[in-house]
Amino acid sequence: MVENLKTGLEGKAVLITGASRGIGAAAARAFAEAGARVALLARSRSEIGEIAGEIGEAAIAIPCDVSRYWEVEAAVAQTVETFGSLDVLIGNAGVIEPIAHLAEADPEEWGRVIDINLKGVFHGMRAAMPVMLGQGGGTILTVSSGAAHGPVEAWSHYCASKAGAAMLTRCADKEGRDGGVRAMGLSPGTVATEMQREIKASGINPVSQLDWSDHIPAEWPAKALVWMCSADADGYVGEEISLRDEGVRARIGLV
Repeated sequence: MVENLKTGLEGKAVLITGASRGIGAAAARAFAEAGARVALLARSRSEIGEIAGEIGEAAIAIPCDVSRYWEVEAAVAQTVETFGSLDVLIGNAGVIEPIAHLAEADPEEWGRVIDINLKGVFHGMRAAMPVMLGQGGGTILTVSSGAAHGPVEAWSHYCASKAGAAMLTRCADKEGRDGGVRAMGLSPGTVATEMQREIKASGINPVSQLDWSDHIPAEWPAKALVWMCSADADGYVGEEISLRDEGVRARIGLV
């Protein structure tokens, strides 16, 4: 499926937050394979540097804390300076720890998750949308979660932040569609990443009891994100796509 989309993404500039591991790292490789140039953002300088080195000249690594707007703004500017445009923004950075019940949650740590998962998505949109609107369009993809739509025990910070990010994506669609901005969300389901190890270690709620084999590989949502940049996904603009939907998986080519 990635191969089929090369024409659409060849030479396009893609910025990915949370690109040091999991879905972000897999997405960086998938977009590069599809012919795009990728900017990898994460706090982990060495990890994104290693992935960018693996990809080659089509990738740059930009250390960035998405909870700080000025860092995201600078990263967008560096991407545009390097590649000449910003065609795709992937808001993927997210954390879930510390997992805790509301009555026991540390307020500062709870707020830190909001800063990354929610404000980080806003910071990306705020920095990228003027660029995209100025160049006539672009695609904004937010990695969402089923937790955005229903409560999960001890995940109040994660559920609230993902619900807010989902609404931000709808706002980006409402405000940007007439200017050529395509905004969508992707709810991948449970993915075999480090976050699932953290959830497993908590021992709280049914998600922590899932077997590792129940989770899909990170390459699946990565391929979905590439597909969402194609005209084939235009019917989903403004909506959230779920990889739990077998019809969606078949359309993307995931089996």
